[in-house]
Amino acid sequence: MNGLFGINGLSGYFLSVALLLVIVFVLGYLAITTQKNQVNNPYIIENPSALEKKSMDNAKHYKIQ
Repeated sequence: MNGLFGINGLSGYFLSVALLLVIVFVLGYLAITTQKNQVNNPYIIENPSALEKKSMDNAKHYKIQ
């Protein structure tokens, strides 16, 4: 019973579970707000046939409306 309520015991378990749940909810909230903000910023690809598999020049073909 000595280590039951220590940081390695029951309270440590509840603390780690609470911390993980807070992290999950914060990241979920940030993901939802990012999606809500970006839904009104669509982009178009001006010349899709000019895109290459791996090229830094592909960024020139994306335009935000």
